[in-house]
Amino acid sequence: MTLGLLFPGQGSQHVGMGRELALAYPEAAETFERADDVLGFSLSRLAWEGPEEELTQTKNAQPAILVHSVAAHRVLSVRLEGRVATAAGHSLGELSAHVAAGTMAFEDAVRVVRKRGELMFASGQERDGTMAAVLGLADEAVESICARVSEEGSVVVPANFNSSGQVVVSGDTEAVERAMAALKDGGAKKVVPLNVSGAFHSPLMKSAEDGLTEVLESTDFRDPSFPVVSNVTAGAVTSGDDARELLIHQLTSPVRWSSSVATMLEAGVEAFAELGPGSVLCGLNRRNAKGVPCAALGAPEAIEDWEVS
Repeated sequence: MTLGLLFPGQGSQHVGMGRELALAYPEAAETFERADDVLGFSLSRLAWEGPEEELTQTKNAQPAILVHSVAAHRVLSVRLEGRVATAAGHSLGELSAHVAAGTMAFEDAVRVVRKRGELMFASGQERDGTMAAVLGLADEAVESICARVSEEGSVVVPANFNSSGQVVVSGDTEAVERAMAALKDGGAKKVVPLNVSGAFHSPLMKSAEDGLTEVLESTDFRDPSFPVVSNVTAGAVTSGDDARELLIHQLTSPVRWSSSVATMLEAGVEAFAELGPGSVLCGLNRRNAKGVPCAALGAPEAIEDWEVS
């Protein structure tokens, strides 16, 4: 069976993440240990014991999720060999996907995502921004309303096209508030403000993009061993240079997730595996890939029970 690998993004973290995996598998424990060495503090203890408010900080959540995802991939590496057609990751998860594909060294990715989280938080402090989830409106309607309510110096844009009828918008706080009212008036079933530290995947992340450019330009990239679908284009990336460039632009571009999953299906994927904490992406696949199996493989029991023909 041809597999597509999915890697979760920020928001999937939780206290205890990866602990049982590390207790059950030496390769998972070693992955967390290597991350601790790279960062110079015990990320593993933070992930496993909290406190939650510290783990949730962008600079901590991003490397914790990446490490858990890579640990799961390493545990499964023998079973996955020769079966993976393509991979994709939601925002931060795209870096996890590139580690799995060999585009980036694990240690480099840990350093990059730690800095990425710091830069994104700093951008949010420089310019007040927020995000909101919109349910029950077509992508085009959300785009149109965002364009209509944006003003010079106060913008709101679609940030995540997660699935049919589920879009996240991002921008200046006052613009997002205007958009929330207009989206409700425009027929949205539900509009939910999100508890975030900035306007991710919007023009407000420009300073973070500039900082990440410096970091990634000094990081070694290789051609991936299997295609990784880009959040920015929803196209398959097969070049290390292209991967670097698209990861830079990802911070100010929308995550085209539903289109990314469609690209994976077009590549012949017959089943999906979500590697890391939670099962958010498998949940989205109930709309994005109806009828196609999706297994969330972040804990030992799920990995042991997983059968792939």
